[in-house]
Formats: sequence, structure tokens, C-alpha cells
Amino acid sequence: MSESKKLKSDLALHWIFVGMMACMLVVYNIICHTLGTEIQINITEEQRIFIRTVLYVIAIILFPLINLLRHILLRLNQTMPSDNPAKNRYLMTTIVTISLIEIVGFFGLVMFVLGDEFNTLYIFSVLGALGLFIHRPREQEYEQVIEALR
Repeated sequence: MSESKKLKSDLALHWIFVGMMACMLVVYNIICHTLGTEIQINITEEQRIFIRTVLYVIAIILFPLINLLRHILLRLNQTMPSDNPAKNRYLMTTIVTISLIEIVGFFGLVMFVLGDEFNTLYIFSVLGALGLFIHRPREQEYEQVIEALR
């Protein structure tokens, strides 16, 4: 098996996890479209604006913070002594970063339930999808972890 095919096969579980998180974003949107106003609790406009603003600030802070965390985890994957193989180390990095960035997509569901419109749901869903794209598993990073552990 060629090196590239082996790397791709090693990352299959990583991509399955990313796919599950992307499906969660789709499920949030389907739930909101099918149940609509049945799941909404209407709070005052001022409270919704405040909560939406706080969630936007949290999302803005999470993107660079998770990027930094990913960088740190990748360096730890390469330098920490352990019997854990590179595949498991990189999987843990992927799970942590993808799970944390998925929270941004969940904010859209929260805001919709609080009575906000579909546009807020879409904005947070797109931000969540962007985060999944940014923190997707990469063969080059995985290969660097493997090389560092040799």
C-alpha cells in the first residue's frame, strides 16, 4: 500500500467524526424547519439581542482560541513520550478541536429556540461549518506527527 493511501486510510475515523459533526449541523436546521414555532420560547427582544451578542463574541473568541489549542495539541502529539500511536494522538486532537468548534453551530439552535429568526440559525450554522472546514483532518499534519514519533 502506498504511503498516501495508508495515510488516507488511517484518517478514515477522523473523517467519520467530522462527518457526524457536519450531520449535526444539518439536523439542527432540519429540526428548526420542521418544528418551527413549536419549539420557540419567545423572550423579549432586548434579552435576545443581548444573548445573541454574547454568543457572537464567544464564537469570535473561540475561533482563534481553538486554533491555538490545535497548534498546542499537535506539538504535544509530536513531543510527548507515550505508547500511544500517532493515529490515536491525532484522533484525539481532531475530536477535541472539532467538538469545541461544533458549539458555534449549536448557538444557532439555541438562538432559534429563544425566538430568533432563521437567519441567526443560518449564520451560526455556516460559522460551525467553516470551523469544521478549518479544523478538518489533514494528511500533512498527521504525517508530521508520525515523523516526529519515529
